[in-house]
Amino acid sequence: QVQLVESGGGLVQAGGSLRLSCAASGRTFSSINMDMGWFRQAPGKEREFVAAIRWNGGNTYYADSVKGRFTISRDYAKKMVYLQMNSLKPEDTAVYYCAAGPSGPSGTSLRFDYWGQGTQVTVSS
Repeated sequence: QVQLVESGGGLVQAGGSLRLSCAASGRTFSSINMDMGWFRQAPGKEREFVAAIRWNGGNTYYADSVKGRFTISRDYAKKMVYLQMNSLKPEDTAVYYCAAGPSGPSGTSLRFDYWGQGTQVTVSS
């Protein structure tokens, strides 16, 4: 099993910053290499990809809408993944979800099988 618990959400003014954290645990997470990512879902919209990082931290991926503003990182030993969000905009308002999935061979697509419960991020104008 894999358990993912997000924290760090809240209310911030436009232009501000927040740092989201995701703590991973579980027997499955400890036994295989896991890629991790962040997704978000705004009211009335579908869940969308935000950022991802390979199990060894070697590659990171970002949605165009957050490039240059958000940074994903992980602490492999602590089983933590982070999302540093700077220059926040009202359109970043959403529930942010942490996700994890088994890492495949080099060049394969990311895959996310496990999800956290989400943390609310609200950016006021």
